[in-house]
Amino acid sequence: MPPPVTPLEQSKDDQDDLVFLEEHPAAPAMTGARNVWRVMIIDDDEDVHSTTTFALGNLDMQQRPLEFVHAYSAGQARELLKHETEIAVILLDVVMEQDDAGLHLVRYIRETLQLHDVRIILRTGQPGYAPEIDAIRDFDINDYKTKSELTRIKLFTTVTAAIRSYEQIRKINDNRRGLNQIVAASTELMALHGVQNFAAGVLAQIGDLLGCEANGVLCVQECPDEGCHELMVIATTGTFRHLDNITLTVREDQRIHDALEASLAQRCNLYGADYITLYFAGKASRDFVAFLEVRRAPTEIDERLLEVFCSNVAVGLDNVELMSHLHNAAFYDQLSKLPNRTRLVEILDATVAGPARDEATLSLVDLDHFAETNDALGHQFGDLLLIGVANRLQTELGAHVTVARIGGDIFCVLGNSEQVNPGNILGLFQRAFSIDGQDVQLSATLGLVRLGEHEGSGADALKDADIALKRAKSQQRAGHFYFSRSMGVEIRERVRMMHALRTAFGQNQLFVVYQPQIDLVTRNPVGAEALLRWQTPDGKFISPDRFIPIAEYSGLIIDLGEWVMRTACRELVDLRKSGHHDFMMSINVSQVQFRHPHFLDMLKRALEDTGAPPQNIELEITESMAMEEPDMLIKMLAQIKQTGVSIAIDDFGTGFSSLSYLQRLQIDRLKIDRAFVTEITGSARGSSIAEMVIQLGRNLGLSVIAEGVEDERQAQILQALGCPLAQGFLFARPMTAAALDGWLNNDALESAT
Repeated sequence: MPPPVTPLEQSKDDQDDLVFLEEHPAAPAMTGARNVWRVMIIDDDEDVHSTTTFALGNLDMQQRPLEFVHAYSAGQARELLKHETEIAVILLDVVMEQDDAGLHLVRYIRETLQLHDVRIILRTGQPGYAPEIDAIRDFDINDYKTKSELTRIKLFTTVTAAIRSYEQIRKINDNRRGLNQIVAASTELMALHGVQNFAAGVLAQIGDLLGCEANGVLCVQECPDEGCHELMVIATTGTFRHLDNITLTVREDQRIHDALEASLAQRCNLYGADYITLYFAGKASRDFVAFLEVRRAPTEIDERLLEVFCSNVAVGLDNVELMSHLHNAAFYDQLSKLPNRTRLVEILDATVAGPARDEATLSLVDLDHFAETNDALGHQFGDLLLIGVANRLQTELGAHVTVARIGGDIFCVLGNSEQVNPGNILGLFQRAFSIDGQDVQLSATLGLVRLGEHEGSGADALKDADIALKRAKSQQRAGHFYFSRSMGVEIRERVRMMHALRTAFGQNQLFVVYQPQIDLVTRNPVGAEALLRWQTPDGKFISPDRFIPIAEYSGLIIDLGEWVMRTACRELVDLRKSGHHDFMMSINVSQVQFRHPHFLDMLKRALEDTGAPPQNIELEITESMAMEEPDMLIKMLAQIKQTGVSIAIDDFGTGFSSLSYLQRLQIDRLKIDRAFVTEITGSARGSSIAEMVIQLGRNLGLSVIAEGVEDERQAQILQALGCPLAQGFLFARPMTAAALDGWLNNDALESAT
């Protein structure tokens, strides 16, 4: 087999017909892709290689000669094409190893190697194997010829046209970079002038590609599928600038109008003697078409080039349309078409920085009980209702007021205080909303901020309005509340406390203390309650009443609660090692912690990892927690009881427990709240509630313990009433684990003596 690359061969023969010659001695090959046009000949007939190089050897295209690359089979061509670069034209035989080897090679070149620039000329000695029309349509080739009809002149012409096509297609790649720069304009520019800016670039590029001055117009036809046929001018250049931003009609310019209409009707490019129209077939809901004046009628190569260019531009126009849609999605609510939260913050930033700040008011408008309406009447009805609210706010508050939708059923109104005030806004909800022939009465709750009294950014103002709205909703629906500085201080203090608590937990500033629980008859310790404490680096203690609610609100209570549980379990294990085998450890469980889906797993892991005996662990839940969703609680408590852990109800008597549910709850102990313990020494009536709880526990077979016992008289009354257990300062204050261990050992020694 001859070598894959043979040298450039020159021929001075002027005959029209191809002459089959002997292979000539090799001449030095020209190197450097920038100096030659590289043509690849793929044919299993060596004579075809010889005659082709002989016929084309003296072809000089723009002062650049040809360099030939030879392959004698489709397989050899596949290997060469993996490494050979800058191939401009491929002369390809259809029938080689197999009847359709050439066509398969075309597919490999286009789809596998992704070589879309190279021009392919298909040649065959057996025309019946590949119909010309089907081959050109299906396999992206430049030309299809039988070998018998390829005279020297025809071969010369075909290769010349292919090289020109290749050269100009390569130019498109450079031009595409300019189009990409236009598409990559900023989001704001794309939103305001995106399509126009891109369209103007398209006109300029067409002029560059054709080598002529760009005198043209680019139009869009809105919703053609729905019967809209107006041509809107979106870009002009050169002598047509007077047509900018108009609706193009026959009266404006009949020649341009008729040419564009014809191109749109046929959905293709049209070429006249002194003009062209280009049709851009995109995926968007709009058709684009361009008209340009030209000095000469486009050649066949020009037309091919423009077809490729139009395909690229159509994609670019789709991208610009997409950018516009993305901008709308990013800054506007898709249902109501109002500005969304992001856009509102931008407007607020401009307002608080401008002269209108002192007279402006921001109001959040929260529709009351909208979720119930939505569930009862359906989401489609709910959407129509939201649109109705949006329209009423916009039309009746005036054009100078900004209305936005920033949440599911939350609107925002920004404007002069004379228009934006509770009376005007709430007054709009006095009339029913008519939706699909049905009248719906709505009310709304407002949270307002006077921007003249506000300090901070637009986002800060929106946060303040939200704080005021929450306060209004907590007081009464269909009302309003203005934000005040004191509210901001309160919220910021909570946020500061939340961050400080997270930091304190991470830096081990929180610790567990234990308050002993005593048998009132023997005065011996029987257990202890684990309590969480927080001491800051400067020695100050933060009350649990302050930080526990914040931990619950922030969700930190989940991690904190698990840590307390594990710490208490480990201390119980240590106490048992010291000989206190019957000691009980009580652990408080927050409502947020108890409702966590993995709470039961946390409990089981804590027991397993620490080795604490479940029968010596007691979980304390509050009475209010026990009465909320009792069916769920009953199921949960049953699962907890299966672990062997016991359950106590803390603060019993402060809520409104249902005795029927109390019987169903698998609990072990009632804990009398300290408030009732304090009252038992005040009067005869003061001991009635404590006595009732003790009697209830006795009747239900539950243990009872009193907390907050601070003097001996309280202890004696509780003992006389039949209360078996108590805890409080009378017996011991909460103490650290080390102190508890020492206290228990001392107590044991005293009992022994």
